[in-house]
Amino acid sequence: MLRGDIVLAEQIGNPELTHGERLPEDLMRVLREASLRIEDVELFAVAAGPGSFTGLRVGIATAQGLAMARARRVVPVSALEALARAAINPHAPIAAWMDAHRGEVFSEVYAPDGRDVLVQAQSSQPSALLDAWGDTPGGTPVFIGDGAVRYRAEIAGRFKDARVLPPPPLAGLIGQIAAGSIERAVLPHAVVPIYIRRPDAELARSRRGAEG
Repeated sequence: MLRGDIVLAEQIGNPELTHGERLPEDLMRVLREASLRIEDVELFAVAAGPGSFTGLRVGIATAQGLAMARARRVVPVSALEALARAAINPHAPIAAWMDAHRGEVFSEVYAPDGRDVLVQAQSSQPSALLDAWGDTPGGTPVFIGDGAVRYRAEIAGRFKDARVLPPPPLAGLIGQIAAGSIERAVLPHAVVPIYIRRPDAELARSRRGAEG
């Protein structure tokens, strides 16, 4: 919850609960901490992806419903962009890595300002991304995200002096990006998830079809 670009309240969800179980209470708690009502919210922001298919659908649908009920707009924000914004620095490019499971990471490379994209988002094995780094300008990167933490050994094997940063809470950063990017606001129905990779269920169906 923000006023302007100041974070008033931020809630880290309990990973042991599903999004559907924890979102309503998390939302109410944040409103209470900020001493606001849902009617006071003028603009909504949502992490549009990448991430789990079900988690994205629940989160986006919640933001859409709240915004639609109050005739508000929504700013969809990439979680990779939010990670990059947390690693702004004077010189090094930023590699935002999220664990995509199945031995892959969701990755996007940003300039040191955390805004300009150097390499578009993709899903790939860490070794392939590191092999391709020679085509990325800027020298030794800063890595950030749970994917970077998980594959820290592979990163260190390629960049001995690279910094690897754990992911911070992203809700406040996503809100700040939205507050500074009002031009991205869309009507609730126009929010499009950022999948990067096809959902696992679709991949499984494709494999079954190929095997059949």
